Amino acid sequence: MSRSIKESVQAFAVKQVLNYLDEDPDKSLPKILDWVESFAKAGRFEGMLEPFHAILEDPDNNWNRLIRSLWTDIDPAVRKVVFENFIINTALIGLPRQDKAREEHGCNIPWAVLMDLTSACNLKCTGCWAAEYGHKLNLEYEELDSVIRQGTELGTYMYIFSGGEPLVRKADILRLCEAHPDCMFLAFTNGTLIDEAFADEMLRVKNFVPALSIEGFEEATDGRRGSGTYQKVMNAMRILKEKKLPFGASCCYTSQNIDSLSSEEYMDMLVEAGAKFAWFFHYMPVGNEAVPALLPLPEQREIMYRRIREYRKTKPIFTIDFQHDGEYVGGCIAGGRKYLHINANGDIEPCAFIHYADSNIREHTLLEAYKRPLFMAYREGQPFHPNLLRPCPMLENPECLRDMVKRSGAKSTDMQSPENIDDLYARCEPYADRWAGKADELWRASHGCEGCGGCG
Repeated sequence: MSRSIKESVQAFAVKQVLNYLDEDPDKSLPKILDWVESFAKAGRFEGMLEPFHAILEDPDNNWNRLIRSLWTDIDPAVRKVVFENFIINTALIGLPRQDKAREEHGCNIPWAVLMDLTSACNLKCTGCWAAEYGHKLNLEYEELDSVIRQGTELGTYMYIFSGGEPLVRKADILRLCEAHPDCMFLAFTNGTLIDEAFADEMLRVKNFVPALSIEGFEEATDGRRGSGTYQKVMNAMRILKEKKLPFGASCCYTSQNIDSLSSEEYMDMLVEAGAKFAWFFHYMPVGNEAVPALLPLPEQREIMYRRIREYRKTKPIFTIDFQHDGEYVGGCIAGGRKYLHINANGDIEPCAFIHYADSNIREHTLLEAYKRPLFMAYREGQPFHPNLLRPCPMLENPECLRDMVKRSGAKSTDMQSPENIDDLYARCEPYADRWAGKADELWRASHGCEGCGGCG
C-alpha cells in the first residue's frame, strides 16, 4: 500500500473513533482502549496502554479527571482538531515518516521544530538571553512557511514558537495556522498580549495552543518579569478558560523561585486556572550576561525532581520536566533527535539553550542541516552520559558541547555578544560537578545502578 493511501486509511479510522468517543466518553473510552491495544501488540506502543485501564476504572484518579476535563473544559470543535492533528498527524503519520527518513538519510529527524519568530519582546526578564538580543530580527512569513513545508515532508507536524515574544507576530501565527491546518502549533509566551480578540481567533483556527510563562506567584513572577505581569498572565488564563481553549504553563525554576514554584499551592493554582499541562525548565546560564546565581543548588533541584513525580500521582495536569525527564526519553532530545531550534536570525541550533550553529535556513535546507557536522556530532554522542539524570551536553556534560562545537566548526549565534565556547564551559563545569553526586544518588535509588543508558 502506498504511503499516502495508508495514511489516509489510518486518518479515516481514527477520525471515526474520535467521533464515536464524542458521543459518550464514559462508555467509549474503555472500548477504544481495547481496540487500540489490539493494534498496538508488538508495535511502538506495546505495554504502554495497560496502566490506562486502571485509570479509567477509578473516577477519582487524577489522570481520569484530566482526561475527562478535555470534554467538559474544551470547545468541541477545537478538541476535535487538536486530537486529530496530535494523534493522527504528529503520531500515526509523522512518526513512521520520521523513522523512514532517519533510515534513508542516516541522520536525526525531529518530532518538533522550535522557531523564534522575532527577537522583539515587550518585557525584559532577569536572566533571559532574548532580552539582550534587541528587537530587530525576524523570520519572514515565507521563511517560516518554507520550514514547515520542508518539515512535514520528513514527518514533522509539531511546530513551537518562541522569541522574543512570539505574540508580537499574532497575524503571522494565525496565517501559518490557516496555511497548515494539519499541523499542531504551540507558543511559549509571556501571556501579556492575549486578549479577547486573539482568543476568538484561536477558536477560529483551532490548531494553536499557548503555554504561558509564570514564575510561581505574584512576587516571584513580577520580580523576574516586571511589576503587574502576574495579573496580566492570570487575566489571559481567565480569558482562555472562559473561551474553553486549551492552554498550559511554562515554568522556569531558579534558585530564587523554586520554593513557590514547586509547591502544592502553585500546582493547584494552575489546575484551578484551567491549565492542562505545565512545562518545567531549569534556568540555563546562557550568554555573557547570564546570572549564575539563579542556578538551583543540587538540593533545590532534587526538590523539583521529587515534587513533580509526586504531583503526577495526584494532580489533574500533565507535567513535563525538561531536565529530569531525560530518563524517560533516552537523555538529550536536542540536535534533531526529537527537536531543534531556529533563532530569529535563521540559525539552526541544536537546542533553544545551545547558541551555536553551522547552518542557517537562508543557506541550507533542514535536511542539509541535519546532515552537517554539528547535528551529526549530536547524533553520534547521544546519550551524553549513561546517567540519564545528567542528559545535557552543556549543563551537565560541558566537555561534550565544547568538543562538538570545536570539531564541527560551529559559531556562536549570540546576536549581541558572541560567546566563546571555553567561557561557557568554564561557567557550567563547576555546576556539572556539583550536580553529579546528587544525580548519581538519585539514579541509584531509582535504578539500582550507576546508569548504563540502556533502560532510559
